[in-house]
Parts: sequence; C-alpha cells; structure tokens
Amino acid sequence: MYFRNIIGLHDVKKHLTDSVQRGFIPHARLFHGPEGVGKLPLAIAYARYLNCEDRAVEDSCGKCASCHKFDKLMHPDLHFVFPVVKSKVSDEYLPEWREFLSGQAYFNLNDWLNFINAENAQGIIYSKESDEIIRKLSLKVYEAPYKIMIVWLPEKMHDACANKLLKMIEEPPEKTIFLLVSEDLEHVLPTIQSRCQPLNIRAVEPDEMVASIRSVYGLQEEEAKYVAHIANGSFSKAKSIIQSADDNKYFFSLFKEMMRSSVSRNIKAIKSVAGEMASMGREMQKSYLLYSLRLFREFFISNFNEPDMIYLSEEEKEFGERFAPFINEGNIQSFNDEFQLAYRQIEQNGNAKIIFLDLCLKGTMLLKK
Repeated sequence: MYFRNIIGLHDVKKHLTDSVQRGFIPHARLFHGPEGVGKLPLAIAYARYLNCEDRAVEDSCGKCASCHKFDKLMHPDLHFVFPVVKSKVSDEYLPEWREFLSGQAYFNLNDWLNFINAENAQGIIYSKESDEIIRKLSLKVYEAPYKIMIVWLPEKMHDACANKLLKMIEEPPEKTIFLLVSEDLEHVLPTIQSRCQPLNIRAVEPDEMVASIRSVYGLQEEEAKYVAHIANGSFSKAKSIIQSADDNKYFFSLFKEMMRSSVSRNIKAIKSVAGEMASMGREMQKSYLLYSLRLFREFFISNFNEPDMIYLSEEEKEFGERFAPFINEGNIQSFNDEFQLAYRQIEQNGNAKIIFLDLCLKGTMLLKK
C-alpha cells in the first residue's frame, strides 16, 4: 500500500510525509475517524514511507528491498495486531490477514470476520496478545530504521491487554513506533489515547469518491454521484452499497410491507411479514435492521425540506413522500431504540420469530403517534 493508492486525503498524506522529512516522528500515532475512509491504508503507507530506503522519491520508491517486502506485508520489522476469535492471537491468523489485505484496502470488521468464517463470534484483541506485542518489540530492529506495530481497532482490545501495554506505548524501545487505527475513539481507553499523537482522518472528498467509484466499478457519473452521496465519504460503504444493491431492493420491499401492515393494523399481514423476516439468516436480519434504521433517519430529515441532508434513492424518495410524515418527533427516538434493541437481541441469538413479531406490533403503536 502506497500513499498514491489511497483515495483523496491529499493534505493528510502531505502532512505525514512532511513530518517525516522534518524529523517529527511520534513514537505513537492514533489514526481515528469514520469507517472506510482509508485509515489502515494510510497507516501501512506511512509505515512503508518510514522504512523506505529512498524517501526522497515521493510515495516511497517501490523498488528497494523494504518496499518489496512491504508489498507482501512480510517485512520482519512490520507487525500487526487485529481482532480475532477463539481466544487466539493475531499471528495465528497472519496468513489469512495478508491474503485479506492483498485483495482490498477498504473494509470493516464484519468483512474481516466473514473472511475468517467467525460466524456469530465477536472479534476481540484478547488479553494474551499483550505478551506477544511485548515479546516482539523487545527484539532489536532487524533491518529497517524502525520497528512498527500497527494495531487495527484498539477499541476491541481487552482491558487487561490495553493496561499491560500502557508503559510500552508511553516509553517504547528505541526505534519502535506504534500506529493505532480506530473507528470508535470513544471506546479506546483514555490512558491509551493520552499516550498517542492523534490524527483525525475525515471522510473522503466527494469528487475523489465519484472518480474512484467510476474507475473501480465502471458506473455512469450520475449513478456514481448517488452512491458517493449515500456513502457519505466512506469508500467501504460505497463498495457495500454497490455490492448489495439486490439485497437493498429486497430490504426496501420488506420495509414497505412491514410499515403498511403496521399502519393498517392487519394482524394477518403483520404475522406474515414478521415470519418472512424471521426466516432470513442472522446476518441478513441484522443488515435489514440497520437498513431500516437508516430509512427512519432519512424519512425524519425529509420533513425538514433539506434535500442536501437526505440520502435516499429515487424509489425510496417516492415512498418517503407519502410515508415520511408518519416518522416525526413523537416516535423517531422510539423507533430507533426498538430497532437497535432488536439488532442486539438478534446479535445475541435471540428467538427471531418473537423478536420480529414484537417489533412489528410495537410499530403499530409507534405509527399512531
């Protein structure tokens, strides 16, 4: 991964390269920002730049021995920590991690967990990972100027692991650098945050998003603009929108059926739609609930006549013209709470039939407000 492979964010890339040229190299950086904007690719590109044998060449030279090893993510002075399952440590998933990264640069935690067939397991950086980190970083630099430890999603780090690393992050061994990449800064321990130089990575610029979507997926400009608008600066979200177009059509159809049956208070129709939702796989159920939460938000905003703040397809807009008034100050928070609760219950392997029937029945009451 080179800086030139990262979509947009030119000022951030310039800041990172200029800081190295000036000799300002913090021992711990914390890249944070929204999901899918390129934080991990930036961290890898920055690590490559630090260890490139010819930094005078923009972006890293791509020809030296270090760059060739970075291409395969097999440099002996580059280390990764990331969420795993089954109480293992990151090194036990390193071959899968390298294969996963070689195929994509923009992704989220669910993409990674699906790749390793984690099923319903939650990705965690387990407490014993701290011993592995301390062991690796206690060794001398092998061949590069710096040993670099990239920690993807430190918010998933077990507290025991995080607390054990505090001293090392504050005072790492000589020529050692920590690069932490977070998507949920509020859940990174404050004691970890305070020991890192923060770098906020914002959403990708709209023009850069549109150009990249057209280049990668071959979409027409108007279609690419629509996807970029919905994705709101997240390339991983744009990728998901394009790849799940058929799923979203099905979810929209299901959403309309659910809302119409709830408005009409037709018990037979309510039981039918609840049964259809319960018959889907758990990941599909979770995706449907997240999709519905997005629609509630968009329909609520639609009532304020602020088109630039609305992220709906033409089909969704058309339905929203009639349905949006049903989503208002009296029920928007309750809809959000109930669908969030259903999401957590599904995630915890609750009985889907009961959860969705209960959700539909609650919908009939909320739509009366």
